[in-house]
Order: sequence, then C-alpha cells, then structure tokens
Amino acid sequence: MGESERSDKRIEEMSLNGWPALQTVLYDGWLLRFADGYTKRSNSVQPIYGYSGNLDERIRHCEELYRAQGQPTVFKITPFVEPTHLDARLEELGYERIDHTQVKTASIVDLPVSHQGEGFQCWTELTDEWLDTLARLQGLSDRQKETTRRMLAGQPLQKAFGLYKRGGSPVAAGLIVLEDGCAGLYDIVTDARERGRGYGEGLTRGLLEWARGQGIRMAYLLVVKNNAAANRLYGKFGFKTRYEYWYRVKK
Repeated sequence: MGESERSDKRIEEMSLNGWPALQTVLYDGWLLRFADGYTKRSNSVQPIYGYSGNLDERIRHCEELYRAQGQPTVFKITPFVEPTHLDARLEELGYERIDHTQVKTASIVDLPVSHQGEGFQCWTELTDEWLDTLARLQGLSDRQKETTRRMLAGQPLQKAFGLYKRGGSPVAAGLIVLEDGCAGLYDIVTDARERGRGYGEGLTRGLLEWARGQGIRMAYLLVVKNNAAANRLYGKFGFKTRYEYWYRVKK
C-alpha cells in the first residue's frame, strides 16, 4: 500500500499504536487510554469510532474514570471524532483547547544527501543508555522514566531506539516504530545546549535510513504546530501536513 493509498484515519491508528498506553478501556467505540498520567497521547479519550447513547452522559462517564485515577480528563480531537460536534460540546462544558498538533508524512525512498558526521547509533531493543538519555534530555522524573520503560518494553511492533553522539556523549535521542509499511518518528529531542548544530537532523536521518533498510517507504510524525525549529527540521526531509488535531482539557 503506497503513501497516497493510506487513509488519514489509518495513520491515526498507527500513531496510537506507535506510542502505546499501559491500559486501554474500550467504551462503545471510544478508546480511553491510561499510562500513569505520562503524556496526553497515552492518557486521553480517543473518540474516533462510532458511538451510541447520550453524549453528556458519555463525557461524564469518562470524567469519572479519569478522576478515579487521579488524572484530568483529556479528549483528543481529530478530524475523525464521533460525534462530529464533540469539540463544540466540550468547549461549552469548559474544556480548554491546547497543543494544536500537525500529523505529517513523507516518502523516504530518496532521502536528502547527508552532510553529517558518523554519530548515529541505534538498537532494536530498549537499552538503559537510551532511556537514561531520553530521561535526561526530556527532564523526566523517575516515575515518568519508569512509565516510559513499561510502555516501550511491552510494545510489540518492530522499532529502533536511536542516539546521536558527539565525542561519545549522547546529544540527541529518538524512537522510530514500524507498522503496515510505515515508520513513525517519536520523541525526537536534542540537548538544549547543543541545538542548532545538526544533531537532531543526524538523528532523524539515521532513524529514517534504518527504516528504509527494513523496506519502509513512508514515514509519519506528530509535531506541535508552533514549534518552528522542529517544523524546519522535518521540512528538510519533505514532511508535509496530512491533518491536524488538538486536545481538550477541563479548565
């Protein structure tokens, strides 16, 4: 199946699989994801399939489940939400719109010529070095670090954990996950003191080249719309917006 043949909704499904939750509750077509509160992607309602019943009652039920976990109720609003007026109703109920995000795709058949040095390394299993680096660069707490370990160690899809090193020291980290002929990039992060030196580009290129070596021809990623630096980086690899989403969180 080629890039143009994949529906946006299928890409959305793959993005949910690529960054998993620890638990998922299926509620009459809605997916309620839980991961000890770490990341909105893994701790939110995904209303992307059909539903029945009273909308306000469904929203209250979701609120009760997340409240029982000590978490705020978060809804992810994509072009595929059912019912289509959910976003408007959540706004009426006092839910704030945050984190406007773009989902982008690109062909990786012909990657641009690299001018980077040889600093990229990757592993197909989660390593302590990778997790320690990600935790340091992201500023994760010990609990968030352990949640990340649990989420990714149990993830069944083929993947690679990448680091970019300068002088033997990791300065950038990221993850790529393969499914259904596509590669999803996640958590691409560069040391704040080392930004603007091409390390994020070297890491991204290394991960995409690894995926291409597995026979993958298309990649996708999720990037906050107003993150200018990240959008410039991904533009170098030809990533273009397919659709957008945001979250609704109770004020």
